Amino acid sequence: MKLVIIDYGAGNIKSIQFAFERLGVHAVLSSDAKEIQAADKVIFPGVGAAGAAMKMLKDKNLDTLIPKLTQPVLGICLGLQLMCRYSEEDHTPGLGIFDVDVKRFDASKVKVPQIGWNSINSLKTELFDGVNEDSYIYMVHSYFVPKCDQTIAEATYDGAYSAALRRDNFYATQFHPEKSSSVGEQILKNFLAI
Repeated sequence: MKLVIIDYGAGNIKSIQFAFERLGVHAVLSSDAKEIQAADKVIFPGVGAAGAAMKMLKDKNLDTLIPKLTQPVLGICLGLQLMCRYSEEDHTPGLGIFDVDVKRFDASKVKVPQIGWNSINSLKTELFDGVNEDSYIYMVHSYFVPKCDQTIAEATYDGAYSAALRRDNFYATQFHPEKSSSVGEQILKNFLAI
């Protein structure tokens, strides 16, 4: 299996690479369009600010490539947010894979960013096979995706929101599976099995 992690300068790439190595899969880091297109599976990570990350994607022409990928793609954290239509962070147009906008948590109601362990529920699709309702995963984010038709897992922080999304071959988690202990490992295994 050829697994490619998109390397565009805004990723928590090493921890993701190590997580797959623990599962016995070597992940290649690449920003090369042909190598990404030839992969069996693709990881789209992201850490940082939406505006700067989208600029890096555009600079490498990855903003037009990613939505056209046909193999299973897993977006992680900022990767999920960039796959949406628009983000309030830096007023950033997204890739439009998910037909929903990214909102900022209300700092007058909750601590922003949300950092730490939170539980997920309303789990749908094969991405969550073998994962129990109310399992704990690791979150670090100031922005969130409201619940929508493409929500496949929910979490609660100042109300329920999308912890994971799916549309066709595109999957995405707001949380970090690579930092989410055995639950995250199971989710990554499930993605590899898709």
